[in-house]
Amino acid sequence: MPRRLAATFVATALTAGPALLLGAVPAHATGSHGPARGTADAVVLRTGLNVGLLHKTLDVPLNAVLNDVHAPASASKTALTVTLDGIDGGKPFRVLRADAATARGTADRHRAEGYANLVRAKVHLPGLPPQLSLIEARQVTAKAVCAAGQRPHAESNVLGPVRVLGKKVTLTAGGTTDVKVPGVGEVRLDLSRKSVTSKSAAATALELKVSLNPLRLNVAEVHGQVTLVRAGCTAPGGTAPGDNGSGGTSGGQTGGQSGGQSGGQSGGSKPAGGGTHVQQTGAKPGTGQNLAETGGSSATPYLAGGAALLVAAGAGAIGYTRRRRGAAPQGGRG
Repeated sequence: MPRRLAATFVATALTAGPALLLGAVPAHATGSHGPARGTADAVVLRTGLNVGLLHKTLDVPLNAVLNDVHAPASASKTALTVTLDGIDGGKPFRVLRADAATARGTADRHRAEGYANLVRAKVHLPGLPPQLSLIEARQVTAKAVCAAGQRPHAESNVLGPVRVLGKKVTLTAGGTTDVKVPGVGEVRLDLSRKSVTSKSAAATALELKVSLNPLRLNVAEVHGQVTLVRAGCTAPGGTAPGDNGSGGTSGGQTGGQSGGQSGGQSGGSKPAGGGTHVQQTGAKPGTGQNLAETGGSSATPYLAGGAALLVAAGAGAIGYTRRRRGAAPQGGRG
């Protein structure tokens, strides 16, 4: 009987222990499975300019961004102030002033949408007289939509008159307009550039290639690119082709841009290139995060502890059986 009891106890421990251990819930991701989410991005203003100083063989970069968001995020700011070393004694000046400047990106496993809007905007560059803006626009919008199972589409609109270097210009959709002002410089303006593929879409409302020689405030020349209002998206499960987050905007670029920018930029002063400091004013952007959770069940420690007790009891039963076996011959001889 003792042997049978010990054998039964050992068998129970050896079978129940692993069963309890296997019953512990392993670590797992609680995020839902299925097709990859789409992506969306939007930006109200992006500048990539070099400002040449009059008395120095030096180019100072002017890289400013307003309301650059990547889904899920939104931003609403109306003013962008830049301080540029070597310009007007280091005094700050406003690159952009607008009544409203909004960028928004939404994305899930069914639909992705990027949207940007700018109302009554004026863009100013260093070296230009205070009363002379690079461009003035009443309203500019861009929108890109990518839905699962549907062909993406993108659109942009420029409503109302547009002035470039003080001149009222007539824009042609999808075309290029050249504006030249003697003694100031020239601007090449592209309207409504967009790119649509089977999985992605992007639209840029206004893109300006700038070459100015204002000869004012120690500024000899300003050259580079200014983008006003861009939106892009990729469909759920899709991949944006040819976009490595370079920070520029062109008709061939689609999808989200990494470029070191994320979730919209918060207000405050931070460097935006050598010699450039950017300060944005307005409401802080809202951002959303989707995080996967991992871990085991809360009952795991109890299950493991019970299994350990059973294994220990089984080991004790084995020891008891061996001692009984060792004592049996001596008892028989007595």
